[in-house]
Amino acid sequence: MDTVTTRRARASDAGRLAEIAAASYLPYVERLGGTRPPPMVADYAAAVAEDLVWVAEVAGDRAGFVVVVDQPTTTLLKNVAVHPDWQGRGIGRLLIAIAEERARATGRGVVELYTNVVMVENIRLYARLGYAEVGRRTEHGFTRVFFEKVVRLA
Repeated sequence: MDTVTTRRARASDAGRLAEIAAASYLPYVERLGGTRPPPMVADYAAAVAEDLVWVAEVAGDRAGFVVVVDQPTTTLLKNVAVHPDWQGRGIGRLLIAIAEERARATGRGVVELYTNVVMVENIRLYARLGYAEVGRRTEHGFTRVFFEKVVRLA
């Protein structure tokens, strides 16, 4: 496999981030009864400006990204997406590791995230990566599964 590099996102990446999100979340639209999940309609220019966003690049292509938000006591992994052309190569795990490193480096020690109950592939992945399910509830019309992972501080 080609080398994967990561870097902080720039304003000029926003359009490609929206494309990656649209492509990676498209399979879930049918499962959600035709509703597009929030990452498909997110404002990625605002995310780059307001949050911590990293991009994964492979062979000159922006293959995926992660959006992280520093909260008072935890790190929120707000969104992780990998373009379908690049899925199954460990890029998602690499991006999730960036969120975990951020939690360690800032002394927060806990990464929180959520996914939709119909995104069973994500639920299985997070469990395999050591995330514990801590709850389920409906918000904004979506039934979400919440996870946490305690990470050892640096």
